[in-house]
Amino acid sequence: MAHITSRKHPLPRTPAHASQRSITTASLLAGLALAAPQALAADAPAAPAGAMQATTLDGVHVEGQRIKRYSGQAASPKFPQPLVDTTRTLSVIGSDLFNEQGATSLAEALRNSPGVSTFYVGENGNTTTGDAVYMRGFDSSGSIFVDGVRDLGSVTRDVFNVEQVEVAKGPAGSDYGRTSPTGAINLVTKRPFLANRSDASAAYGTAGHQRVTADWNRALAPGAALRLNLMAQDSEVAGRDVAENKRWGIAPSLGLGLDGATRVIVDLLHVQHENIPDGGVPTIGLPGYSSPDPARPELGLAPPVDPENFYGTLLDHDDVTADMATVRVEHDFGIDARLTNTTRWGRTRQQYMLTAFMGSADRLLTPDLADRSTWTITRNLPTFKDQRNTILTNQTHLNLALDAGGLRHDISTGLELIREDLQTLGMGAVTGTAWPDANLYNPDPTATGLLREYTGARGDGRTDTIAVYAFDTLTFNDRWQVNGGVRVDDYTARYSSLVPCGGRRGPDCGAAAEGSIVPGVDAEVSDTLFNWKLGALYKPTGNGSVYANYAISQQPPGGASLELSDRDNNADNPAFDPQKARTAEVGTKWQFANDALLLTAAVYETELTNEIVQDPIDQLYYQTGRKRVRGVELGAVGRITDDWMVSAGFTTMDTEVLDGPTVSVDGSRDLAYTPDRAFTAWTTYTFGNGLTLGGGARYSGELKRGNDGAVGTPAYTEDYWVVDAVASYAFNKHFDLRLNLYNLLDEDYVAAINKSGYRYTPGAPRTATLTANFHF
Repeated sequence: MAHITSRKHPLPRTPAHASQRSITTASLLAGLALAAPQALAADAPAAPAGAMQATTLDGVHVEGQRIKRYSGQAASPKFPQPLVDTTRTLSVIGSDLFNEQGATSLAEALRNSPGVSTFYVGENGNTTTGDAVYMRGFDSSGSIFVDGVRDLGSVTRDVFNVEQVEVAKGPAGSDYGRTSPTGAINLVTKRPFLANRSDASAAYGTAGHQRVTADWNRALAPGAALRLNLMAQDSEVAGRDVAENKRWGIAPSLGLGLDGATRVIVDLLHVQHENIPDGGVPTIGLPGYSSPDPARPELGLAPPVDPENFYGTLLDHDDVTADMATVRVEHDFGIDARLTNTTRWGRTRQQYMLTAFMGSADRLLTPDLADRSTWTITRNLPTFKDQRNTILTNQTHLNLALDAGGLRHDISTGLELIREDLQTLGMGAVTGTAWPDANLYNPDPTATGLLREYTGARGDGRTDTIAVYAFDTLTFNDRWQVNGGVRVDDYTARYSSLVPCGGRRGPDCGAAAEGSIVPGVDAEVSDTLFNWKLGALYKPTGNGSVYANYAISQQPPGGASLELSDRDNNADNPAFDPQKARTAEVGTKWQFANDALLLTAAVYETELTNEIVQDPIDQLYYQTGRKRVRGVELGAVGRITDDWMVSAGFTTMDTEVLDGPTVSVDGSRDLAYTPDRAFTAWTTYTFGNGLTLGGGARYSGELKRGNDGAVGTPAYTEDYWVVDAVASYAFNKHFDLRLNLYNLLDEDYVAAINKSGYRYTPGAPRTATLTANFHF
């Protein structure tokens, strides 16, 4: 068992670097009940068989030059084993990597995980905002967590206070509770450490990009440290007129008892956004476009619009305030057990207005067909949002490592108490007011005319959850491991609303005038979710593994948004059962270059059941739909040598609707907004004189858009390649300059498309950013 025991050592008390932190191990409740009392009372030997594991995410070169390292470990205690021994596809994207790429948001950091991106823009009059992430064929926007706690709200998450991003693919219900069928994303925040260090950066680039950050850490009294992270950014959106991203944030963190057995860490976060949102551009003239009006075939021959055009107004806005407060208490019982209690309060408020549009036949106006300068598009679909999301949670988690029954057990178990609240206030255009039509090829953002008001519509949702979970990794010998875990969530969700009556979706008005505010949904659902996973691992050598696993997760009605529905075709109707996902995966992982490089390969299949479909005969809705995604995923991450770093991944996604109507507009059984192949790669080489050169490429296969009644719009987007590059020079250990070049080949591509295909988000053109980094 040399390759196992060599990883065991007591928990570190005094981290020597900002990214250094201890990592705990995994659980099974039955073993805990029998073995915990004697394990907690026993005196720990110097290097016991069940000692807790620790890892170093990066380090410091003895000469003072910071060395970027592959961590080889997730920070979440629910994934206790090193990545080489974790029986699933789990990617760890470190801050060294995404900072080197100049990434500022979660969406940009996720480019390092193949096939994970924003592919879907939203429905016709509603543009998706924030981190609208798709993963392996399904929307994963509601499966984003911060230090293991669900993060709510349609917000673009900045990475200025993030140490690493962990992407767990496949059902994650046993790890986090309700999640997307194909995985979850966990952001690991920065924490104070017992050393003095300061880092700062200032970036300036094309498209008016301006950004400054600061990361200041000071050791205070013995065992205490204070860390402060700051960020401010004011940037235009590359390749787009008017649209803007403006935000600032502050994240103080205080650590007490960091050199002792009991540690307390208090984290605060405040981020504020004042953005001008981007509703995209019309798809007229793109490949596959034809006239939406048979009487005007000339529309199908029209050229594309300038991708820089902005079809909103200067009054459009996306204002977000996000606040978070966390208290984490850790206590070590010797070197074999750790008890952690985390209390989190978080709130996100979004006030949003976007001038949306549809290029349908009745909204695409051509006063003079022969003069395209007279063509206009109607802007009569404004989207309003005033929404608050609040979460209050307490997690108690116990990690335990022990020998029992001739086996080694890495156990973790916990209890979570969660309350989530949602409040939406309805807004709408004042009757008789509207934006003027926009010129199709030369839109004017200074237009005025529309007035908005609160309508009296509202929605209020609350979900209370009590969850218990337990995992255990059993090591039989130096070759075989088996792991398993269960999670039980008992929840109650309530939702009530006041809505406008009439229209396409509103309730019947009765004697009231159309548009009157009437009671909408008043519903409650309670249920118990049982999620589980089981895996087996074989180690042919100390540096490699072969594994297989199977996992089940469930998504209850209202699970993603907390909003219940009374519509017969909506999965959030409490009359329906939870949707269920099953994933089987077989893979292998190998470490090389003194465990600094990890190579992975996996074959997976996920099947989603209990989908809502309509019977073609009686026209009623039943939960008989099934969807499947299967594929291969390959990865390489780490350092080939001390100077040569690489991060690469490739995936295939073969999707199919097994039962139920098609969801792609071309009539195939494929899922929409899912590339069949995706590739990402990034590599850098550091020379002895302080120069670092590198770059990477990203590939996305074509996307099929969703099934919709739109006429003439493209049924798919074309595949594309994007190439980036970086060059940096360290003048000394205190100062370096970095130049990032994006989309070197200036590729024109469609980054995302909406359901009807009337509009799309253009990919960013060639841009550059120069960043000055300071270290003290």
